[in-house]
Amino acid sequence: MPLALPSLSASVSPLAVSPLVTSATADSIVGWLWTLLLFLFLGLVAAGLCVPFLAVERVRSLFRALPPAGRTLPSFVAVSVALSTPYLAGVVLTVALVDSAGPGWREGLLLTALFAGFAPIILAPAVAVIGLPRLGIDWDPTGYGPSTWAILLAGGLWYAFLAAVPLVALAVGMALPGGY
Repeated sequence: MPLALPSLSASVSPLAVSPLVTSATADSIVGWLWTLLLFLFLGLVAAGLCVPFLAVERVRSLFRALPPAGRTLPSFVAVSVALSTPYLAGVVLTVALVDSAGPGWREGLLLTALFAGFAPIILAPAVAVIGLPRLGIDWDPTGYGPSTWAILLAGGLWYAFLAAVPLVALAVGMALPGGY
């Protein structure tokens, strides 16, 4: 009994890729790009709405001291985008892990609004006043007194409020009859 070998014309090149695989990969890349754009958009909007805090010399000196040293605006935008990370992570986790039927998303969005506020209200001022000077970044010309803490806490509260408003509005909308 002779051994039957497949013809060479029927063999598949190892470099050939199914159109479905290519489409799925492209969809995945597009999804990640939309996520990245959403991430940047949230941080840029927050930065724009927090610009009045740059009127305070201490706040400007903080952002001038951060990399890239001597440039206020890039540091300010980078910190604003970084502070939006917990909010975006909370929304992504809510959508990915919670069943959309029932009160799950509403509760997830409210919890995100509540707990993500920890970063701008508590963590960011603590890093600025306690952490940065220990790393050798001395940025406050007034000596890190109570007024510095008050300015940073006010900025953190404002940022948290700005980030929480759309989440709470979305959660309230989902609680209405008909939901979303």
